[in-house]
Amino acid sequence: METPEFSLALQALEALAPSDVTDTLLRLARRAGALEVVAYLVDFEHRVLIPVPDRDMHVDAPVGIEVAGTAAGTCFAERRPVTGVSDRGAVVWVPVLEGSECTGVLALTLATEPNERTMEHCRELGLLAGAVIAITARQTDLFNLVRRRKAMSLPASLQWDLLPPLRIDTPEAFSSGVLEPAYDVGGDSFDHAVNGFTLDVAIMDAMGHGLHSSLTSALAVGSYRHDRREGQPLSVIHRRLDSVLAERFGGQTFVTGQLAQLDLRRGVLTWINAGHPRPLLLRRGRLVDALACRPSRPWGVGSPLVEQAEEQLEPGDVVVFYSDGVVEGRSADGTPYGVDRFVAGIELAMASSASSDLILRRTIHDVMDHQDNRLRDDATLVWVEWDPPR
Repeated sequence: METPEFSLALQALEALAPSDVTDTLLRLARRAGALEVVAYLVDFEHRVLIPVPDRDMHVDAPVGIEVAGTAAGTCFAERRPVTGVSDRGAVVWVPVLEGSECTGVLALTLATEPNERTMEHCRELGLLAGAVIAITARQTDLFNLVRRRKAMSLPASLQWDLLPPLRIDTPEAFSSGVLEPAYDVGGDSFDHAVNGFTLDVAIMDAMGHGLHSSLTSALAVGSYRHDRREGQPLSVIHRRLDSVLAERFGGQTFVTGQLAQLDLRRGVLTWINAGHPRPLLLRRGRLVDALACRPSRPWGVGSPLVEQAEEQLEPGDVVVFYSDGVVEGRSADGTPYGVDRFVAGIELAMASSASSDLILRRTIHDVMDHQDNRLRDDATLVWVEWDPPR
């Protein structure tokens, strides 16, 4: 398998129709010696990998591949190439990476067994697939619709359009988030961004559920992003966020949440708590404690800042932000999920050396399974890990 001519794809991007993505990847893969290629995107619940159709909206591939217990799913969950065989030859699965976020996999069928050089070329095709999809995604609904396995509510649609990439990386740290129920989420949201040597993180939970909560959350996130981009300190972002919500809703609705900034060089986490569950600090795979910060009142009801706390992290430390829907859900017999089960699941997964993305997904699936996939409140997790180069 020879090196694909990526310059051809780069030259075609200006006029590339979104529905041509699969055909373009196939042409490049064939020039590199592959017999066929299929791009898969993960659904919004991260349970099934769904093939991207070609220009005629058809594809000779399975309807979907389960993430759990499959080679494709291992490739996606662990973000690494996986090999297999088919009737036509060897198969190489490589992750489709849109920046730091893994959004699917690429299946390449080869005429011969792959060697180290071939595997690297396949991996590069996965990177190219992610770049092409990311560039063309704003021009089409195709990729969004591929990822939907069922109807999505209007509030959920608004929330997904508001969300940042689910994962961002720097050499010193990374942040990853999930929220459920994916197709019916209402008031929960989160945001993160890297600005210079600062990782900015926010988690928010708007009162209630449904369209009103979604609109409230959108205003809160919008206010946060506006002032963050203006370079305002956390104290000012907090005050203005409270003022914007109070002015718009007259104190009749509110948003709980936390705002945080991680100094990527020193590992100092500065944060504010507005009536939200305290985040958890884990060190060497075990819970240290919930971080302490005297809470201010929720935003929107008159929330003067009570405290801006600081925590010095150690290399490898993890801070888990979460909404109350994670721990307050109950099973059919009334058994609460609880903080203890939440922490035990994370510690067990960390002991198995699972990736952070896999830990988050396993945890949120356990939360949903505990409630028979009928969440009465949104559940959101944000995982922040500081691990600078040594």
